[in-house]
Amino acid sequence: MDPVRNPYAPGAGQRPPELAGRDAELAAFDVVLERVARGRPERSLVLTGLRGVGKTVLLNHLRSAAIARGWGTGKLEARPDQSIRRPIASALHLAARELAGRHRDPERVEDFLGVLKAFALRASAGAPLRERWQPGIDVPATSGRADSGDIEIDLVELLTDAAAVARDVGVGVALFIDEMQDLGPDDVSALCAACHELAQAGAPLIVVGAGLPHLPAVLSSSKSYSERLFRYVRIDRLDRTAADLALRAPADREGVDFSLEALDALYAAAEGYPYFVQAYGKVTWDVAAASPITADDVRVAGPAAEAELAVGFFGSRFERATPAERDYLRAMADLSDSEQPVSTAEVARTLDRKPASLSPARDTLIKKGLVYSAARGSIAFTVPHFGRYLRGQPG
Repeated sequence: MDPVRNPYAPGAGQRPPELAGRDAELAAFDVVLERVARGRPERSLVLTGLRGVGKTVLLNHLRSAAIARGWGTGKLEARPDQSIRRPIASALHLAARELAGRHRDPERVEDFLGVLKAFALRASAGAPLRERWQPGIDVPATSGRADSGDIEIDLVELLTDAAAVARDVGVGVALFIDEMQDLGPDDVSALCAACHELAQAGAPLIVVGAGLPHLPAVLSSSKSYSERLFRYVRIDRLDRTAADLALRAPADREGVDFSLEALDALYAAAEGYPYFVQAYGKVTWDVAAASPITADDVRVAGPAAEAELAVGFFGSRFERATPAERDYLRAMADLSDSEQPVSTAEVARTLDRKPASLSPARDTLIKKGLVYSAARGSIAFTVPHFGRYLRGQPG
């Protein structure tokens, strides 16, 4: 098949040619946008799931839905050991710019930008002059609003003012946060407090976060009411119908089809994980000679697809681990031939170590996003098929 016409797109956060299997989430978010815009109470949203299930893709699509309704939007990616202050200021600056052209009172928008600048400047307060960050907002910073230095107080005031600007236009603000589990404890607490305050006031601002499966535990450990503050949506692998649609719809637009046996083989290989569906689909297209694509094409493409995943999806993550952390990962893989969590005590026994001595390696692996604490005393991979990959590597 012509590789130039290959429609499949495996990539980090890259939108697939057919967003299959997410109709329920998209429809529910449309209801949220409409309710908030009408002043109805609604919870913010948190998407959770393993890597490769399409959380970032869905997050970006939800943002597009908000933009289509005229909302002010901003997006940021949380990073370990980085304060939320600077990225959230940049995200809300973009949201304000989206709303400014439709606001009837430019001075009111400038007042908010002054508050936003004051909030942003606290990000580099105390740093040498040459290292201070300038947010690029051409209005004077407001004094006495969102500039206390206490992130919880400042974030509540900033988001309240952002929501007020959106209400003037008759819409809302949606703040999208990817990798939300990487927020620091103070930032998580501040974000929960701000969402709580805004919900009580009926303010038209929502937060849409995406993160690994342990994100709900991160939020609840910060504020007990977070369990009622957010609506949690688990994003999982595609069922057979959706996986077939993700493959067939793009191919059909190119005048190409798959045999039923080929679709059987592709689903068995990818197991419905959206990233794997794209990866296997792309390589299978390239090796196929003609339409319809057959099961033999899938078998020929299998080793090449697995080799690409081994380098780009699995290997790049494994390389980030230290030797001690790799030992921990291999022990996890040896204890289970599935994606199920394993006991941390069993990992310790496998390595002939005391559990306490392995805590630093486990905690660092969690910070690196390679594993997550599935429940008290258990640990699991954040990456589908990672255990299978490790068992295939030389010890």
